Amino acid sequence: MSGERIADWFDGRLGIHSLGRRYLRKVFPDHWSFLLGEICFYSFVVLVLSGVWLTLFFHPSMNEVTYHGGYVPLNGVRMSEAYASTLEISFDVRGGLLIRQLHHWSALVFVAGMLTHMMRHFFTGSFRKPREVNWVFGWTLLFLGLFEGLFGYSLPDDLLSGTGLRFVNGALLAVPVVGTYLSMFLLGGEFPGNDIVARFYSLHILVIPGIMAALVVAHVLLVVYHKHTQFAGPGRTERNVVGAPFLPVYLAKAGGFFFLVFGVLTLIAAMASINPVWQYGPFRADQVSTGAQPDWYLGFAEGLVRIMPGWEITLWGHTLVLGVLIPILVFPLLLVFIGVYPFVEARVTGDRREHHLLDRPRNRPVRTAIGAAWISLYLILLAGGGNDLVATRLHLSINTVTWVVRVGVFAVPAAVFVVTRRICLGLQLRDRELVLHGRETGVIKRLPHGEYIEVHEPLDQARLHTLTAHERPKELVEHER
Repeated sequence: MSGERIADWFDGRLGIHSLGRRYLRKVFPDHWSFLLGEICFYSFVVLVLSGVWLTLFFHPSMNEVTYHGGYVPLNGVRMSEAYASTLEISFDVRGGLLIRQLHHWSALVFVAGMLTHMMRHFFTGSFRKPREVNWVFGWTLLFLGLFEGLFGYSLPDDLLSGTGLRFVNGALLAVPVVGTYLSMFLLGGEFPGNDIVARFYSLHILVIPGIMAALVVAHVLLVVYHKHTQFAGPGRTERNVVGAPFLPVYLAKAGGFFFLVFGVLTLIAAMASINPVWQYGPFRADQVSTGAQPDWYLGFAEGLVRIMPGWEITLWGHTLVLGVLIPILVFPLLLVFIGVYPFVEARVTGDRREHHLLDRPRNRPVRTAIGAAWISLYLILLAGGGNDLVATRLHLSINTVTWVVRVGVFAVPAAVFVVTRRICLGLQLRDRELVLHGRETGVIKRLPHGEYIEVHEPLDQARLHTLTAHERPKELVEHER
């Protein structure tokens, strides 16, 4: 048979049969939280597909032209080719506005999915040996995704993105010694320069996507190599995986979920307007857009700058703008803390064993409290990045909002850490009561001597296994004493 001969030819040269026999029956656990990683991957695919389409119509040039197109209010206005082509995509290319918005919404969902996906891994402890390297790969994807979004956000050369670039340029200039060189290298001259769109375009469509694609492939390969983690349950051990095989069960589910994610993103893009650049107008260095806000994932970086006092010091005839320098140093440190946490935890706890079973967050109170405190800090800084909008919408003084955020940066994470840890310990005690006495039934029984008691129903073996299949946390032992 010709089909068999073709299959034998490929198998003899590529080993497809042996690879398929080994990996196509690979088992994947069935839990809703694993879908978070798939949302990241599928939104990345949508980003690539929509981005390739947009490159066919976008002109990454800052050469000035006079606009004559479908958006009448801007006809006759001088603008860059980048901005003019963005307007052309939005108003003159069939389906262009839908694809533009699909690309932008996919970027937001992609970053949100990565952050949520990493938090799932953080709270369940799946970053432990042997998956520390894969955690670093995922963290690098998140870090690159932030800057990839910034570069793409800046390409239309509208007034809002230009205001963001002004912020970036100010941050670069605040770096001692090399700040001016970094600014000149990035912009190709004095702000706003003439090459920034072309340079960002190369980074946005080639350099960073290439690195991210390589990291995605490496990330998936390591998942396959290390096998999937799973939550504790009957029949699940550190040496096996309980779930459905990749072919045909998981592949069918994954394929359907991809089209579901694609469809939802398209529906959002069709119904919800985002980044209407025609309302802002073309960028001019002498103008600033009111209410300028970055996309949500970089809002915390702007919050750091907005709440920082305008401190300056002069050393050896040089001025250090601490009001900008300190925030741009704290910004990467907040992210680096998450990236190195697996190595810090392993060193502090001395746990060098391999782990393939996931933790319930309540059984690791300190780790869960640290994660909750980090998220609370992120949200506080995000609110600080929009302090002007918070003040106007709530009819408050912007100084009041700024000082509340300043105090909250230190007070809220500490309070969240303490409260979260106490909640975890309380949930542990509740689980112990369930194991020892069973589930409350709501049935009241009177004993022969007149005492009233509530009847408890013993838990089934599967539930008992789930509640007891973990090491006894040290915090609970200390609490009992």
